[in-house]
Amino acid sequence: MKTKLQKQSELEKAKKLFAKSRTLILTDFGRIKVNDLKKLRGALKEYGADYMVMKKRLLGLLLKENGIEFDSKAHKFSIGAIYSDKHIEEIAAPVVKFFSALGEEIKAVEKILGGYHVGDKAYIEPGHVIMIGNLPPKEVLLAQFLGMIQAPISSLLYLFQERAKKIAV
Repeated sequence: MKTKLQKQSELEKAKKLFAKSRTLILTDFGRIKVNDLKKLRGALKEYGADYMVMKKRLLGLLLKENGIEFDSKAHKFSIGAIYSDKHIEEIAAPVVKFFSALGEEIKAVEKILGGYHVGDKAYIEPGHVIMIGNLPPKEVLLAQFLGMIQAPISSLLYLFQERAKKIAV
């Protein structure tokens, strides 16, 4: 059991992380091995994010102080919070990838509890976090979009080229 001083220091650390964050993703870390959590922390460090395990009540106090509604009783265990100064699009991918790689017995759908866009104080549903995390990178999406725009024009040019060959013969 943590002392009052330990809880205060944990809350202060969380406040500092929250103050510089754009995105907050909440996770359930039950049934996850300590070595796997270390791997997650390492992967998140590469993206400039921090992972902190907190008691629900302390997390509830932190979010309430910042004007965000949070029902701590909706979750059974302590919660892991991922604090990131990046947008949800950038940080959701490594989180979803990590939980998806854990295996069949642990599913990302069960472990990702949702997120918050800190600036807007907007809640992000767990399904949306997973959907965003499964999207390909921005560069790939742009290439796919340009391919979709180019396809009808290419088809039309091909049609004109074939028609010109028939007329010339």
